[in-house]
Amino acid sequence: MAGAPSLHGHGGTPSAASPPLSRVGAAALAVERVLGALVEIPVAILVAAEIIVLFMGVVARYVFHTPIVWSDELASILFLWLAMLGAVVAFRRGEHMRMTAVAAKVNPGLRAFLDVLAMTAALAFILLVFPHALEYAEEEVFILTPALEIPNAVRAAALPVGLGLMIAFAVLRLVRHTDLKVVGVALLTTVAVIAAFWLLGPFLRPLGNANLLIFFVGVVAACVFAGVPIAFAFGLATFGYLALTTRTPMMVLVGRMDEGMSHLILLSVPLFVFLGALIEMTGMAKAMVRFLASLLGHVRGGLHYVLVGAMYLVSGISGSKAADMAAVAPVLFPEMKQRGAKEGDLVALLSATGAQTETIPPSLVLITIGSVTGVSISALFTGGMVPGIVLAVTLCAVVWWRYRGEKLDHVKRATGGEILRSFVIAFPAIALPFVIRAAVIEGVATATEVSTLGIVYAIAAGILIYRQFDVRRLMPMLVDTASLSGAILLIIGTATGMAWGLTQSGFSRELAAAMTGLPGGAMTFMAVSIVAFIILGSVLEGIPAIVLFGPLLFPIARAVGIHEVHYAMVVILAMGIGLFAPPFGVGYYAACAIGRVDPVAGMKPILGYLVALFVGLIAVALVPWFSIGFL
Repeated sequence: MAGAPSLHGHGGTPSAASPPLSRVGAAALAVERVLGALVEIPVAILVAAEIIVLFMGVVARYVFHTPIVWSDELASILFLWLAMLGAVVAFRRGEHMRMTAVAAKVNPGLRAFLDVLAMTAALAFILLVFPHALEYAEEEVFILTPALEIPNAVRAAALPVGLGLMIAFAVLRLVRHTDLKVVGVALLTTVAVIAAFWLLGPFLRPLGNANLLIFFVGVVAACVFAGVPIAFAFGLATFGYLALTTRTPMMVLVGRMDEGMSHLILLSVPLFVFLGALIEMTGMAKAMVRFLASLLGHVRGGLHYVLVGAMYLVSGISGSKAADMAAVAPVLFPEMKQRGAKEGDLVALLSATGAQTETIPPSLVLITIGSVTGVSISALFTGGMVPGIVLAVTLCAVVWWRYRGEKLDHVKRATGGEILRSFVIAFPAIALPFVIRAAVIEGVATATEVSTLGIVYAIAAGILIYRQFDVRRLMPMLVDTASLSGAILLIIGTATGMAWGLTQSGFSRELAAAMTGLPGGAMTFMAVSIVAFIILGSVLEGIPAIVLFGPLLFPIARAVGIHEVHYAMVVILAMGIGLFAPPFGVGYYAACAIGRVDPVAGMKPILGYLVALFVGLIAVALVPWFSIGFL
């Protein structure tokens, strides 16, 4: 999420309906809980420490004009630990992103087997890469960091420690599983598949680039559709490709994972996720929604327009689609249902607005594009505002058509005084997205640091203005932030390794030649990109798709004369449509979960909104000014 993540678990604490645990299983559960607490406490401290270190850096540089030379270095060291321990928390909770569309349709017995198979496949990758992570950390002992002058192994040790903890949690999860037969079959299946590939190694190497199809299409697709978390599916495919078809040392894969996960720009991912949680906790999101409702609540379809506008504003704050939807839906849905709106249409519009607002800064996808392609994040933040408005207009056209006959006899129109009062209350919340954008553009803070300004602003507003700040919720929010961030960053790490493998194979050069040579030039390239990213968005989600294909396709866009920011907006919106379009779009199911609506109910209503989104996407693609007019 950077986009809306699919947080479908592959395990968890047994419910009351689960069969009773054996004595060994109960002991394993007790150990898991203790070990889980020992991981959650430091990972929460790491999130808080990153906020403090980066905020101190901004204050020292901008207020006192004396930069702290070691702040970025310390932030980088802590960040890799945060990413790995966050991935461990996500692993324990079963919150790594995975596609469950296929597993959800099979019978309960097969579904239980696939859930365990997902765990054993993830465990296989971790066991395969763990010794190379140890070797990588040992090699970093001889390198000193420039500012703090400490061994870089202090940072690199996060990789083997995180992987080791994931091994421990996987073993504990398997030990306490109530059906040992299922566990045994899943383990044998995983071992048999890996052994088969290993035996076939001598026959695979002569196949050349055909191995790209075998591993990066066949293995990835098989793993993803079987429900293996995306990060581990990418990891297994990349490890298999490099180990069996090349002579590349596996420590190189660990290095590429490190490079992908620890890019300092990506530090904004956990910070913006935490900011989104703060916005909900302090009541700022509710204040914005209530102001919009006072303006439009008396208009036919008014609350649907409010939903579109609220998602636009909240997206400018949180950067996380799951946080956006969770902040807006509970506030609006009850009143909309009272006015006669059908829950299927509500969740369909919620999903559509999730796709519509993918380009609104500080979108995590925008930040990811900047980190992997070198496009200016400030330019991406500026270019993302108008495309979101274009799609909002097309969605509102559908809302107007559907609700042109809505009866509002029982709805009281807000007075001018009530509107003014709600505006005054909401103003600090409405101002936050503009404060964030201005701080980046004016050079007060970098795209990474600006989230800390937003966090301090939100804390101050929550305590001094809205008087809503529950200190008891901070610890769970910090842990949740680390979990979601770790799940995202591990995908970026393994996808970076896969992208490196693709580049080394020469595939990127062949793809560039093929795409550049398409008849029709820029227009054909743009059309192919739209189709490709809609498909990629529905299968891989936005961030992994961008990490894999951004470095390959953005140079081609430049070569055929397409502005990088314009191309970024088109591919982000295309991925958003794929992400929130059923039956495969996982963002749609996240919206259904947040709205507590049966996914079947929204399948038909969302078609009209998807058509509107596609019309808006075509408009953005055909009119570059929407994306680059204010650069």
